[in-house]
Amino acid sequence: MCNQTRVGEFILLGITDVQGLQHFCFITFLLLYLTCLLGNGAIVTVVICEPRLHTPMYFFLGNLSCLDIFYSTVTVPKMLTGFLFGPQPISLGECLAQLHFFHFLGSTEAVLLATMAYDRYVAICNPLHYALVMSPRTCLLLAGACWSTGFVHAMMHSVMTSQLSFCAHNHIHHFFCDIKPLLNLACSNTSLNMSLLNIVTPTIALGSFTLTVLSYLYIISFLVQKVRSQEGRWKPFSTCASHLTVVALLYMPVLFNYAQPSSGSSWQRDVPVSLLYSAVTPALNPLIYTLRNQEVTCALKKMLWRKLFPEGK
Repeated sequence: MCNQTRVGEFILLGITDVQGLQHFCFITFLLLYLTCLLGNGAIVTVVICEPRLHTPMYFFLGNLSCLDIFYSTVTVPKMLTGFLFGPQPISLGECLAQLHFFHFLGSTEAVLLATMAYDRYVAICNPLHYALVMSPRTCLLLAGACWSTGFVHAMMHSVMTSQLSFCAHNHIHHFFCDIKPLLNLACSNTSLNMSLLNIVTPTIALGSFTLTVLSYLYIISFLVQKVRSQEGRWKPFSTCASHLTVVALLYMPVLFNYAQPSSGSSWQRDVPVSLLYSAVTPALNPLIYTLRNQEVTCALKKMLWRKLFPEGK
C-alpha cells in the first residue's frame, strides 16, 4: 500500500547535475532568455509605436511575441536558478501554477499560429476582401478565441492534476512541473488525467497544425495556378517563410512530446525536447521575423534612430 504521507513540496532535479555542464548551460540559457526578452520586447514595442505596422499580420505577431516572453518566463528563471544552486524545491501550489501557465501559453501559441496562417491565406488568396474579412473586430475576436482556448485547456489540466494525491518520493526529473512527471508521482488513479493528456492535448496541437498546413497548401495552389510571374510568386512565399519556420520550430517538438501515449514516454527524451519549445524557440522567433521581414527591420531601425538622435529627422 502507498505511503500516505502527503507531499506538499517537490524537488525539480533539472537538466544535469554535472557541475561543469551546469555552468555552461547557465550561460547558454541565460543568453537565450535575454535574447527572448529583448527581441520579443522590441517587436511588441515597434508594432505598437509604428503606425505602418497596425495591420492584422503584425497585430498577431505582437500577440505571438507577448506569448513568447511569458512562455519562456514560466520555466527558464527557475531552471537558471537550478544551474547555480542545484535541485530546486517548489511547493504543490507553485507547481500547479507553473503547469497551468505553461500549458495556457503553449496551447494559445499553437492556436495563434493557425490563426496567423489563416490571415496569410486571406491576404494572398483573397486580397480584395482582406480588409473586410480581417477587420479589427474580427482580429480581436480571433485573438480572444486563441487566448480563451489556451486558458480552458490549461484549466482542465490544472484542475484535474490538483485532485490527485501525491505520496512517497517527490523528486521530479525535469526542469519544470509538467503533467507527465507529476502523473508518474501520483499515488491515486490517473486514468482520467491520462485520457485528457493523450486525447485533448494532441487534438489541439494536431488540429492547429492541420489548419496551418491546409492554409499553406491553399496558398501554394493559388500561387501556382493564378500567379504567372516568378516575382509575383516569390514575394508571397518570402512573406510566409518566417511564419513557416516558426511553425516547424514549435509544432515538431510539441507533437513529438504529446502526440504519443504518455505511458511510453521517458524523462530522458522529454526533457531535451521540452527545452526546444520552452527556451530555444521563443528566443529564435524574433530573430526569424526581424531577419526575414523587411518592414519590421526598417521599423526597428527607424525607432532606434529616433531614440539615439531625437533631434534628427
